[in-house]
Amino acid sequence: MQSLPESSPFSIARLQAGDQAMAQRWDAFVMACPEATFFHRAGWQNVLSGVLKHPCYFLYAHHAGEVLGVLPLAHVQSWLFGRSLVSLPFAVYGGVAANQPGVAQALEREAQALAQQLGVAHLELRHRQAHHPDWPQQGLYVTFQKDLEPDESTNLLAIPRKQRAMIRKGLGHGLVSVLDPQPNRFFALYANNMLRHGTPALPLSYFKALKAEFGDDCEVMTVQDPQGQAVSSVLSFYFRQEVLPYYAGDLPAARALAANDFKYWELMRRAGERGLKRFDFGRSKQGTGSYAFKKNWGFEPTPLHYEYCLYQRDSVPQHNPSNARYQQLISLWRRLPQGLANWLGPHVVRNLG
Repeated sequence: MQSLPESSPFSIARLQAGDQAMAQRWDAFVMACPEATFFHRAGWQNVLSGVLKHPCYFLYAHHAGEVLGVLPLAHVQSWLFGRSLVSLPFAVYGGVAANQPGVAQALEREAQALAQQLGVAHLELRHRQAHHPDWPQQGLYVTFQKDLEPDESTNLLAIPRKQRAMIRKGLGHGLVSVLDPQPNRFFALYANNMLRHGTPALPLSYFKALKAEFGDDCEVMTVQDPQGQAVSSVLSFYFRQEVLPYYAGDLPAARALAANDFKYWELMRRAGERGLKRFDFGRSKQGTGSYAFKKNWGFEPTPLHYEYCLYQRDSVPQHNPSNARYQQLISLWRRLPQGLANWLGPHVVRNLG
């Protein structure tokens, strides 16, 4: 893709729901832009607005029929935490993706004007690289990524010895992995896992919408024991030459079976067979069990740059389970019956983002 000179004129528009031709042009740009991620894809507008009812403002810059940059945004109107404009809620990456600095700056100015027009408390851009070191930032999150080799044994040997032992333990228990065409079995494990952690779960309709929207780029892989019982499952996204395990769930018995270790190795092994080049272990909060688990696999953390414009607040929001203010609510949620948690969860979780 060739960049235009900084002086070249361009316009900013919004992707309209149902405009398939423009959505295809948007996605063609995303697939080619080095800064773009899976979460910049146009289909997120349908998922976030259709299932979670968040108004979306997917901004793009264009000139002479060519898309020059995109900035997907959603307006989260939370009765828990107030109103915000985020790129992108329920996504670990987001922010602006553009082929030149002038385009990126224009899209961000449009986002700031929109944030003030909507009267939100803050604008949040979830960048992977720093765009505005002088803006307030959320320094809690890191991401873990690692290159994959074409050879299975090379990938296995790159995993630290103690973690390889856990993979072999799972193999010894006779575990196998299968691809599920629909997320129903995954959802049962995911919802159970979320309840044990005291966190509201997204609805089954959300995961079905992801499958419907992204097709083969959204895959469910489930680990079964020798009796065919699903013990662990992961929903992954595929983007260009990488795989991103994004949502996961398991039974309490998974730990003794080493099913989660086996699960991620199977995903890595399958990715290598497909010729993929990168394994993105996703976001974790520093100091958590998830962070330690990924470090144990030999992945090194890379800081994420969540940058903020604050309008009606004095500091960056800390709406995450690590905040001590929410420990009582987490403890209460863990005591709910599974059916009640599954019914109530979607009404709560859409406010979290």
